[in-house]
Amino acid sequence: MTNFGFLKKGAMLAPMAGVTDMPFRVLCHEMGCPMAVSEMVSAKGYVLAPKDNRASRELLAVAPQEEGAVILQLFGHEPDIMAKAAEELTRDGRYAMLDINMGCPVPKIVGNGEGSALMKNAQLAADVVREVSSASHVPVTVKMRLGFEVGSDTYLTLGPALERAGASMITLHARTRSQYYEGHADWRAIKRLKERVSIPVVGNGDVASWQDALRMLEETGCDGVAVGRAAQGNPWIFEQIRDGMAGKEIREIPASEKLDVLLRHAAMLADMKGEAVAVREMRRHVVCYVKGMRDAAKLRTQVNSILTLEHLQKALTAFMLSRE
Repeated sequence: MTNFGFLKKGAMLAPMAGVTDMPFRVLCHEMGCPMAVSEMVSAKGYVLAPKDNRASRELLAVAPQEEGAVILQLFGHEPDIMAKAAEELTRDGRYAMLDINMGCPVPKIVGNGEGSALMKNAQLAADVVREVSSASHVPVTVKMRLGFEVGSDTYLTLGPALERAGASMITLHARTRSQYYEGHADWRAIKRLKERVSIPVVGNGDVASWQDALRMLEETGCDGVAVGRAAQGNPWIFEQIRDGMAGKEIREIPASEKLDVLLRHAAMLADMKGEAVAVREMRRHVVCYVKGMRDAAKLRTQVNSILTLEHLQKALTAFMLSRE
């Protein structure tokens, strides 16, 4: 029997391409996130690519302190290839679970019949879950949307079918594929799915604060909450949700602590990906960390022209200390 006790300890970190790599996950874990989902990994790309290439190592990296608290997310549409990747990648125990991506709306993914497109073929979706569940050394979960087009309710029939095929948990992003990330997430759908299946249901969509997380739990009866975009630049949201669930006081985060986390984020990225790549990737993270702060636009402009870690650290330090 799978232990889903982590769902009661706080919110999960939802998978985000280019965001939920190892350095960012480590920070979120430290802030109270009990379970984080990796960036999505192509099953076919993994099976066909050399296993020691740098891109694979970075994408699959798990820090020692987060082993057993990471869910690996795979995408693909060929059951046999998905199963082969699942068997190999879950063999060493670094991942707590394996998640199948049926939610990505990006055209190049959907165009290959993967991500959200899997929801259009219920039989194939079930076959993928069945084969992966048979091959995986860890429980298999699914991240999906309401359906492909606006107004579709595919999730109501697909959810039970995936449970029968072997899914141990479903995370429902309560938007359709055609909505992408626009409009409002339909939390009523999360409640309806929870009533249709006996496995845990995790709600996702429009959780922008700890208050939203508690409200989603109360209104939908879901077993847990997954936070995506709201965690970018704000890993403290996991601390706030954890404390909110426990009825504790929510603390204010001082600028000095934000600076420390920003600098550590940059340093960990540089250690893993090299200085040049880390400085480029930190640009999008910095935008999120300083959103809403005075002179944030000026900092963004400055950071976009910075090429070294030393100069980035100096710019961030000067900006954040001026906020104290």
